[in-house]
Amino acid sequence: MRNVVIIGSGCAGLTAAIYAARANLKPLVIRGIHAGGQLTLTTLVENYPGFPKGVQGPELIELMQNQATEFGAEFIEGNVTKVDLSRRPFALEAGHERLETRTLIVASGASAKLLGLESERKLLGHGVSTCATCDGYFFRGKDVAVVGGGDTAAEDALFLTRYANQVNVIHRRDQLRASKIMQDRLRRNDKIKFHWNSKVEDILDSDKREVTGIKLRNVKTDEETLKPVHGVFIGIGHEPNTSLFRGKLDMDDLGYLITREGSKTNIPGVFAAGDVKDRVYRQAITAAGSGCMAAIDAERFLEAEHI
Repeated sequence: MRNVVIIGSGCAGLTAAIYAARANLKPLVIRGIHAGGQLTLTTLVENYPGFPKGVQGPELIELMQNQATEFGAEFIEGNVTKVDLSRRPFALEAGHERLETRTLIVASGASAKLLGLESERKLLGHGVSTCATCDGYFFRGKDVAVVGGGDTAAEDALFLTRYANQVNVIHRRDQLRASKIMQDRLRRNDKIKFHWNSKVEDILDSDKREVTGIKLRNVKTDEETLKPVHGVFIGIGHEPNTSLFRGKLDMDDLGYLITREGSKTNIPGVFAAGDVKDRVYRQAITAAGSGCMAAIDAERFLEAEHI
């Protein structure tokens, strides 16, 4: 029987583990198939407090995990495949493990939607990014591309104009899906160039471990062109990792968990933290902050039951 089980090992889950461990709750963290979360897909992180010269994403995750372990948190590998939240203690299955816990913190994150290209996978963190606010600063004075036509892509493109020389918006249709106000802002910005009816066929150059350009194909004429760029930002949205909780926990229309009074879900004793409940900010620091909240809420919940 566990006091606290945490699903997820990104910034939110690890911060929750640190706080819960310091409260002597001996939390168990299930690392998941994407252990470490989004930060393991990036390189230099310059906007996390306490690192004036920046820190590598995987290193920051490792430091957090070491800190949680130092205070008594336990970790197991595996992916949660089944949860029963209909009664307490809650029951979970992860691999061959069957677990019971008095409280549960869901910090399973959100996964960026990708194009599915092999070169995209190889170049993630090496010129290909899913977070303009995280990585835009590294492309000062350079040409970049943003793939997508919705509000996510529009917001990314506008943000990148602060740093980039030119922002190429690649969209497979002949008009954007973004809100009217966002479309107007993009069209008024001289740094933004549109490539309509275009699809990214390949990202160059994975052999050099850096982005040198993109191969585009016009979906109407089948014409292929090469566009030199130094960075590619995938702006086709995120998908919260909440399929396991459908019909069990309240979600919004996109599948993000809905919380009340901090990190509380609709089921007493179940808390949510990080990108799994955040469709707006999706930053390491906001995820860490909500992990702290979830651990404190779980501790107070257990105290109220005199555990």
